[in-house]
Amino acid sequence: MSFLSPLAGLIALGGAVPLVAFLRSESARRRVTELLRIPEPSKPLRLGPPAAALTVAALLGLAATQPTFTRDAKRRVRTDAEAWFVLDTSRSMKASSSPSSPTRLDRAKSVAIRLRNELGNVPVGVASITDRVLPHLFPTGDEDTFAVTVREVMGVERPPPSNGFSTRITTLGSIGRIATDNFFSQNATKRLIVLFTDGETKSFADDTLGVIFRKPPIVHSLFVRVSRKGERVWNADLPDPYYRPDPSSRQNLRQLAATSGGTAVDAASFDRLVRVAKRDLGSGPSVVFDRQQRELSLAPWIACLAFLPLGFLLWRRNV
Repeated sequence: MSFLSPLAGLIALGGAVPLVAFLRSESARRRVTELLRIPEPSKPLRLGPPAAALTVAALLGLAATQPTFTRDAKRRVRTDAEAWFVLDTSRSMKASSSPSSPTRLDRAKSVAIRLRNELGNVPVGVASITDRVLPHLFPTGDEDTFAVTVREVMGVERPPPSNGFSTRITTLGSIGRIATDNFFSQNATKRLIVLFTDGETKSFADDTLGVIFRKPPIVHSLFVRVSRKGERVWNADLPDPYYRPDPSSRQNLRQLAATSGGTAVDAASFDRLVRVAKRDLGSGPSVVFDRQQRELSLAPWIACLAFLPLGFLLWRRNV
């Protein structure tokens, strides 16, 4: 424990004022009781108020020194594993049950952050996918940076797709670029891609995905479906007349999972999602990522304790 302002504790000397006043009044009281032959009050009645006043002064003086507990915290990060969380940011991810309901992208962000927290010391990166894959944050062990990137950076058509005139933009088959374009570091022998999407995509009959994902080091894949039945894209309070839900979205993800050797999971099955992700990443060696000092200030709690003897003084004054 350390004291940030040790000299500030001198304010406790202010407790000498009520002590001197008590001693003077005590001397006068004794003379009066002797003259009038009044019985002496008990010690608790005589000594309670000055003891309470001194306690208040001591506690406030201790609080003023700002006593603080300091603890060194080490954050570790896996050296053999990395994961990429890819969020579909196409326009269909604006769909929701009602104009005021969370959108598909909102739900995808929430599930992504929860899953990232479950993975602990595994470095995780963030990318978006429309008709192409774009990285936004390379794998890091910093959970706060990850969460800020997902919440603040990721948005529908941010950036917009390269071909904005097509009715259906998303090309989920382009996810193979993550496995082939050096998104993973060379040391990462355990690799995982988690795609959060509504499954509404252009056709991607591409058998090369299986070769890409199974080529050593193997890239495991998870496809998380965030769409729900009856959702629409809303313009203010009116549904977009040009948007039509894709009835084959679930089958699209199953096909993508079968082609890449991965797993398709519904976002509502979060426990299963965690189990599969942890199974694919396994366990491995780690190193210290950074060191942090966590401080707990005791001053507010000590200052609050001073209200107890102060309350006693106010009570005695009114008795």
